[in-house]
Amino acid sequence: MNLALFDLDNTLLDGDSDFEWGQFLIRIGVLDREIFEEKNLAFFEQYQAGTLNIHEFLDFQLKPLARHSRSVLDNWHQQFMQESVLPIISPAARELVQQHLGAGDLCAIITATNSFVTAPIAREFGIPHLIATEPEQIDQSFTGKVSDIPCFREGKILRLEKWLSGLGLSLDSFSSSTFYSDSHNDLPLMNKVQHPVAVNPDKKLRTHAQLNGWPIINLRLHTPFGEN
Repeated sequence: MNLALFDLDNTLLDGDSDFEWGQFLIRIGVLDREIFEEKNLAFFEQYQAGTLNIHEFLDFQLKPLARHSRSVLDNWHQQFMQESVLPIISPAARELVQQHLGAGDLCAIITATNSFVTAPIAREFGIPHLIATEPEQIDQSFTGKVSDIPCFREGKILRLEKWLSGLGLSLDSFSSSTFYSDSHNDLPLMNKVQHPVAVNPDKKLRTHAQLNGWPIINLRLHTPFGEN
């Protein structure tokens, strides 16, 4: 059996679902634009730079979930999927996923973005497994806190190992393991699998991929002029 792991934001999606969820809540008037948008952008820039404090970010990002009922959040998410997510899924991303599913690979999305935001996106791709940052819930309501280890940087390795262990497996159980990602933040896990693939990589990851002979692929809806 082969294992295929997919990062989500700026990999399978031509955009960042965490960032877009915050912008969506601003757009529908749930969050104050002046207060929230600046912080949302600042955290996004820190992520790109590799300086993000994941616990500070999650404290900021998960609090809005605790202020509303699950039914209201689910209704908003349906609108979010239609307006913000479906337009940033490329045919190339769907095709890549279907190739692995069709080959009978064990497929999972592994993402730092919380599972409330990402579970419906995983279902849209038809990917049966999701390893994501888990928001804490009590009596089916979000508390605004994180549960378990954030699925970020080295945390992705720990969460992956825990998930595989629950299936009675490990990375060594697979004939081949592949991980697709756009971000240098995922280098710890990319160095663990047999076949790391850089997808529209950021500058640091592109340099690392070129030095190590890793494949570099394009899944974007629109490729900027001069970019491969």
